[in-house]
Amino acid sequence: MKHRYIVLLLCTLGLVSLAHADETSEVHPSDLQHLSLSQAERLLQTNNREVLFARRALEGSQADKLSAGQKPNPVLSLSSTNFKLHGSNGNGGLQDKTLDSIVRVDQLIERGGKRELRTAVAEDAIKASRFDLQDSMRQQTLNLRSSYYDLLLAQQAERLQQENQAIFDKVLQSAELRLKAGDISATDVARIRVDALRAKNDVRQAQADREKAQAILAYMIGQEKNATSLYLTDEWPTLANAPNTGNTDMTLLDQRADIQAAAARTAQAMEARKLAESLQTRDITVGVQYEHYPDDSRNTVGAAVSIPLFTNYQYQGEIARAEVNLTTAEEARQQTQAIALGEISRARADLNAAIDKVRRYDEQMLAEAKTAADAAEFAYQHGAMGVTDLLDARRVYRTLQLDAANARADYAKSLAAWQAATQPQEAP
Repeated sequence: MKHRYIVLLLCTLGLVSLAHADETSEVHPSDLQHLSLSQAERLLQTNNREVLFARRALEGSQADKLSAGQKPNPVLSLSSTNFKLHGSNGNGGLQDKTLDSIVRVDQLIERGGKRELRTAVAEDAIKASRFDLQDSMRQQTLNLRSSYYDLLLAQQAERLQQENQAIFDKVLQSAELRLKAGDISATDVARIRVDALRAKNDVRQAQADREKAQAILAYMIGQEKNATSLYLTDEWPTLANAPNTGNTDMTLLDQRADIQAAAARTAQAMEARKLAESLQTRDITVGVQYEHYPDDSRNTVGAAVSIPLFTNYQYQGEIARAEVNLTTAEEARQQTQAIALGEISRARADLNAAIDKVRRYDEQMLAEAKTAADAAEFAYQHGAMGVTDLLDARRVYRTLQLDAANARADYAKSLAAWQAATQPQEAP
């Protein structure tokens, strides 16, 4: 039976250690090579440093409540008087000495509900910190999605530039063969070669943009060491997911974490003002003592009460400071509401513009540019168009492809900003 308990204990400890290892283990680089947005958001919750700082602030506020609700500790004092500087104080042990020994205990009794008010202030601070954590998650989620779509755009731009370079390489090879055969001039080959070199530069710049986007996203999810392993798999959000920005329920504004945090700080300032006013209610200190004097065999007890006299100062400064803090908190709450309204207005304007741009690219511009580019290729192959016109047609089509990718990225980020501005953030 004893061995069975030992085995059970070892198994339990092993499971606990494995669970702890799972919580603290690093993400394997191979897991980042097919990173979805939902996976990135889960990594944000556990690894993002700004979110972790907000969590520590909440834990600190919770610790402050423990100290705010405690009663003052009693004070024990030991004293001895009548110690002779010249001569003897008697023989024997300490109790036989001719010394007046006193043991005293003093207890401060707070009045005016100070402890309850301190607790209320601490509870409001916890509420504000909890909403700060939610708002930190809201802001960092928005930053994460923006960084995610920046990297997705960089990946797509790099692919387009690589495809463009491959096309120019093939065209250059074909042009050099035609030059040898006398079907094309050296000037046209030189133009093609210049555009091929430009395409290589564009590829290198796209690679640099992708590496920078990887570094930014890696910081957001706490994977700086594995930044080069990041590769995204999600597609762009479709216009089918576009919300109707004209039917926004503005009552959701009060449910935003930043506004609720500001409201909690206003309530905290109100309680702090009451706490400052309670300082004018006098606290009293009650003491009891035991006194021993061996020569006269006197053992006495006594009691005392101490009451402060407000003859010089009545805490006017603390009360005035609390009033100022309350006014500041209320103004900060109004400022937060105004900022939130402005954020919603900007997000609406950006999202509506992005939707229109993506729709035009998808429904008209890309298709027409593709038709023009194909027609230019056909005409060039049959001798009906010069190389300059062909290169211009390709350049226009490539630029439109990149512009379309940028428009989709703008739409994705505008959608994320709209969601962050209007949707309440759940507690992490």
